[in-house]
Amino acid sequence: MRELNVSEVTRAVKELCIEANHELSEDMVNALKEAQTREESPLGKQIFAQLGENLDIAKNDRIPICQDTGMAVFFVKIGQDVHFVGGDLTSAINEGVRQGYTEGFLRKSVVSDPLIRENTKDNTPAVIHYDIVPGDTVKITCAPKGFGSENMSRVFMLKPADGESGVKDAILMAVKDAGPNACPPMVVGVGIGGTFEKCAQMAKEALTRSTGTSSPVPHIADMEKELLERINKLGIGPAGLGGRITALAVNINIYPTHIAGLPVAVNICCHVNRHASVTL
Repeated sequence: MRELNVSEVTRAVKELCIEANHELSEDMVNALKEAQTREESPLGKQIFAQLGENLDIAKNDRIPICQDTGMAVFFVKIGQDVHFVGGDLTSAINEGVRQGYTEGFLRKSVVSDPLIRENTKDNTPAVIHYDIVPGDTVKITCAPKGFGSENMSRVFMLKPADGESGVKDAILMAVKDAGPNACPPMVVGVGIGGTFEKCAQMAKEALTRSTGTSSPVPHIADMEKELLERINKLGIGPAGLGGRITALAVNINIYPTHIAGLPVAVNICCHVNRHASVTL
């Protein structure tokens, strides 16, 4: 059994919050550069150039990539041979968020009650998804989520008879309805299967997969490729001003489901698809 002091978790979370909001991951930077070469619209090419300039400024001057520094979302994979000491894990993660958003001068966007809407002033609490896995390490992935694109996300409770074509139609509908409001070019995270809440969680986690990688399931990888092509034929384009590139990637996660159901979640993220990870 390995002991891990939660103070290490707090330190790591603080650094991840600051890193994710100031520097886009390499896979996303490469995806944007590659997309710029394929964009045919002159205005679209200009928008891509401006996005690249924005990324450079954020990285070099240490200012947020986007003014919406998001609600802090974490995927934490905990080795079953790890024992946490020095406090409780959830409090340690929230303390890291508090420190990161306060000391990093990141915008605080969380309200304590969804109806009364009083700002918590430190961007806590975070949304945390835990997973127990074999081993004695802890992998923490931070994925700050802005709500311009989050508000465009959908859950569809389809019937099994809707089949694969129904799933594709639902995903395309979600993207089409989102249009320019999701700040394209976007990354489309999809969860298929499980239950109402499981498919939504899978869709969110799918956004953290590196762009340019495919599902390990062959028929799902084929679906990802087809949907990306169909989405990029919608003509929404960069910033919603028309063009060839509306999405940079479609990432799909699947899970077994009930004989009577076919849940589908579409979690859209803008071109600032932020994610950063560390293993302790």
